[in-house]
Amino acid sequence: MSGPHRPAEPTSAPSRDGVTDLVRWAAFSCFLVPVALLWYGASFAGTAGTALGLAAVTGVCRLLLRRSERLAAHPRGGERAGRGGRRRRPAARARGGGRHAGENTPVD
Repeated sequence: MSGPHRPAEPTSAPSRDGVTDLVRWAAFSCFLVPVALLWYGASFAGTAGTALGLAAVTGVCRLLLRRSERLAAHPRGGERAGRGGRRRRPAARARGGGRHAGENTPVD
C-alpha cells in the first residue's frame, strides 16, 4: 500500500548500553542532589562537598562496571577452551567411605 495511509514500518531502537544509562542517571543525580540541598538551605560548602563526593563515587563505579564488562567478555588466559595448556588428570573413581574388613576377617 502506498500513500499517506501506509502502515508505519517498525523501527529498531538503537541498542543502549545499560551501564551508560546507569552512569547518565548517576550524573543527573550528581547535579540534582546539590541543587536540592541548596534549595532547602544547606551551605554552599556542604553542597560542594556532597557534589564532589557523589561525582567521585560515580566515577569509581563507572570504572568498576566497565572493568567487569571487559573481564566478562574475555575468558581468562588459562581457561581457554580448545587450546593447549595445562591438562587436568581424570577424576579418581568414587570410593566408599569407612573401613572395609576382608571377607575372612573376623569383625568384633
